[in-house]
Amino acid sequence: MQDLIVNNNKESGDKMISIRGAITVINDTKEEVLGATEALLNNIILNNDVQINDIISIIFTCTKDISSVYPAVAARELGIVNAGLICVNEMNVLNSLNKCIRVLFFVNKDISQIEVKHIYMGEARILRPDFNIE
Repeated sequence: MQDLIVNNNKESGDKMISIRGAITVINDTKEEVLGATEALLNNIILNNDVQINDIISIIFTCTKDISSVYPAVAARELGIVNAGLICVNEMNVLNSLNKCIRVLFFVNKDISQIEVKHIYMGEARILRPDFNIE
């Protein structure tokens, strides 16, 4: 069995953080899903001073009522082409928010996790009112 190799190079200055966000759409159309996702991604990137090449991966989740397009398409259209992207269905919980797109970014950035600005837009603001900035 191969030994696990751990890189403890502290000189790189890279530290991984996670950034959360969510947004809702009114209609499940390709244009609306991609537009909302783009707005959410742009807000996260701007408010956290994220460089596109520092994005490691993004997990997108959608409620079951969104099926017109993968939200990751919006990330690729923004130039996020080297990060790993995946889209999955959100759990179907009774009385949960409908038509909601959630994201979880993993980013190389040398800041404390407490400094991260999580972004919740539209009706998704009710999910985390403590993080609302709009």
